[in-house]
Amino acid sequence: MCASNGPSNSRSATSAIIMDSRLLTLLQLCDSNFPSGAFSHSFGLETYIAEERVRDMDTFAQWLRAYLVRQLAYTDGLACRLVFEALQEERLDRVWAMDRLLAVQNFPREARDGSRRMGERMVRLGCDVFAVPLAKVYLERIAARESFGHSAVAFPIIARAWGISLDAALPAYLYACIGSLVQNGVRAIPLGQTDGQRLLAQLHGAIAQAARTCKQLDLEDFGAVSPGLEIAQMRHERLHVRLFMS
Repeated sequence: MCASNGPSNSRSATSAIIMDSRLLTLLQLCDSNFPSGAFSHSFGLETYIAEERVRDMDTFAQWLRAYLVRQLAYTDGLACRLVFEALQEERLDRVWAMDRLLAVQNFPREARDGSRRMGERMVRLGCDVFAVPLAKVYLERIAARESFGHSAVAFPIIARAWGISLDAALPAYLYACIGSLVQNGVRAIPLGQTDGQRLLAQLHGAIAQAARTCKQLDLEDFGAVSPGLEIAQMRHERLHVRLFMS
């Protein structure tokens, strides 16, 4: 007896294609080759390396965990979640308000400028590569100086447009941020590429926990970051020799 090729099989095949498209889009957004400009920024890591406070795999792991838990989760991570929820509720006013909050709470000049450049770059890619209509609106707002541009806003805009869930997008965004810093640390400390991948694998649990933390926080928690990390980001611009822009 021949197998049926009726509507149920067609629906299954269509669903598989959609799921594959979502997964591949998410993988592309998080790929280290995605040209967001993250390779040019250390967000204060280089200050710790210059002072020999980060000098090997163990001290680098300590810094990454501190950055993830004490800064990234309370800024970009929380913002990514809040923007995603605002998009679900069709509250673009809250999306643009979060863009502004991300800019004004970021006191270190280099980190603020770096975030803005990376954000604008991701918004452009959202237009040129993924053809997301809201990314075009965002880019127009940036050009008109009505918005600043930030990857924690652009990422959920692209992800949601492609049907990617918050549960998938949030840990993926945190992973992409930490993955970029791992590659930059491998270059600057320096470490071997295998050590970098080993370290990134060790951080999987911490990244997943940070994503869960982001989902438990409120807007009032936004910007509650470690002063030590911010001070290192401010001091970076006075380093005599620098590989990174922040």
